[in-house]
Amino acid sequence: MKLIPFSPPRIDELTIAAVTDVLRSGWITTGPRTREFERRIAAYTGSKKVLCLNSWTNAAELVLRWFGVGQGDEVIVPAYTYAATANIVVHLGARPVMVDCTPGEFVVSADAIEAAITKRTKAIMPVDIGGWPCDYDAIMEVVQRSIKKRGFEAAGEPQNKLGRPLVLNDAAHSFGARYKGKSAGVQTDVAGFSFHAVKNLTTAEGGAVILNLPEPFDNESIWQSLNISALHGQTKDALSKNQPGQWRYDIIEAGYKCNMTDIQAAIGLVELDRYDNDTLLRRKKICTLYSKFFSNFDWAISPVFSDATRVSSYHLFLLRIKNATEAQRDAIIVAAAEEGISLNVHFQPLPMLSFYKGMGYRIADFPNALAQYSNEISLPVYYDLSDEDAKFVVDTISTAVKRIMR
Repeated sequence: MKLIPFSPPRIDELTIAAVTDVLRSGWITTGPRTREFERRIAAYTGSKKVLCLNSWTNAAELVLRWFGVGQGDEVIVPAYTYAATANIVVHLGARPVMVDCTPGEFVVSADAIEAAITKRTKAIMPVDIGGWPCDYDAIMEVVQRSIKKRGFEAAGEPQNKLGRPLVLNDAAHSFGARYKGKSAGVQTDVAGFSFHAVKNLTTAEGGAVILNLPEPFDNESIWQSLNISALHGQTKDALSKNQPGQWRYDIIEAGYKCNMTDIQAAIGLVELDRYDNDTLLRRKKICTLYSKFFSNFDWAISPVFSDATRVSSYHLFLLRIKNATEAQRDAIIVAAAEEGISLNVHFQPLPMLSFYKGMGYRIADFPNALAQYSNEISLPVYYDLSDEDAKFVVDTISTAVKRIMR
């Protein structure tokens, strides 16, 4: 039996050579390759400043801490997202305020965000799902309109300077996506990308903060502040300290430890070099093939990958099985596994998870999220998946649907 995994990383001789070069260089932690990777991402996205760290989670949490989010504050998050989006809010002692999806879509509703904003709202975290961007302009307009009506209780310099909730886009899935002709990640105050092993562009583990704060903020000085926070509050990184006679440093805060290494950045640089003209093209072709094949079945609801304002990064193919129950969806996944195909589900809405149920959230309050989740199956999409493998995935799922939903 041929096994078709869900989303293995692309590791080839170029990747191996790049990592080998770092290992032989004598410098493997944060250094020149990490800084080059940051500059290249900034150029690719058109953002003001980029800081690469060891995960999206730590990148986003550092930003919220810098903005002063803490005990008693509210942060609006979608009910339909991975747990990391809300977990970091809990880490800060703030309360995640969950809102529903746009009907028929996986991304958050701007109207639902508007209804949830209060004076205590300190941040809003829209989430791009499967590479499909949120309607950023609608969200930013909602924030401005709501603050005029309801006010904003600022605490600390960053909050007073911005005068409204921070909009931190969870763009973990959408590196390479486009919104109104621009790269995803530059439409909001801050965004965060993930470079985890299953992402389109991987560094094994890793993430990036994309800074685009408006005037009068100085994004360069914010980058410096976040970089210090990511290194235990230390005023010099290891590369700077390694310069002749430059060992002395200071600790100016009780910071954290979440820097990216040059080993990780070397992988990312290889991936970035071939991203638009190779990786995205292949992922687009796979998703297009899936859409073409599934168009022959009236039970198949394929995802949208482009419209008048948005283009996906083709991170996930979020197939929905019309009228399927959760049990039937799960049975289809098992049937595919028996044929060697690994499928997934993105995501269980947060109110369905034990921790958040224990906090009092109820999935009944988020009907659109439940409707999107209950019959969703994520299909394999990765660079080395062949056209024949994609056809086999479709044939296997269609056979299972015919048997299970008869």
